[in-house]
Amino acid sequence: MIIEIKEKDKLLDMLNKALGWELRAHAMYAHYAAYVKGLESVPLGEHFEEEATESIGHAKQVRDIIAQLDGTAVTDRDSTAIVHTEDWKVMLEEALKTETTAAKTYKEIMPLVKEHPVFTHTLMHIYMDELKAVDEVNTLLGK
Repeated sequence: MIIEIKEKDKLLDMLNKALGWELRAHAMYAHYAAYVKGLESVPLGEHFEEEATESIGHAKQVRDIIAQLDGTAVTDRDSTAIVHTEDWKVMLEEALKTETTAAKTYKEIMPLVKEHPVFTHTLMHIYMDELKAVDEVNTLLGK
């Protein structure tokens, strides 16, 4: 089924950017869950695992939209380096950068899908999840 959408090429580029960030977020959160140490390891390990799982779910939803648009989904994560550390504060600062970038990316996508209610609904939920994650990380950092 071919879906007519304005600026389809731009939308596919932006969706692939979002997908790359979701794949990167999954790798980063899984990595941090394994390396978080100290008193913070239990709650933050669980938090990072939940975020890794959420990223995979978001990636699936974005990939499904790309496929519905007859586009080709990326299979590689965004190339932004994942900082290796055992310092939970650094991990959270990196998580904040990632979540902020993801939220910004989804915000830029939203006007491109305004005429497609199903895509709007799906992507709005992901966007809201990203905004919630920014708030959560800020809270964990005491900001």
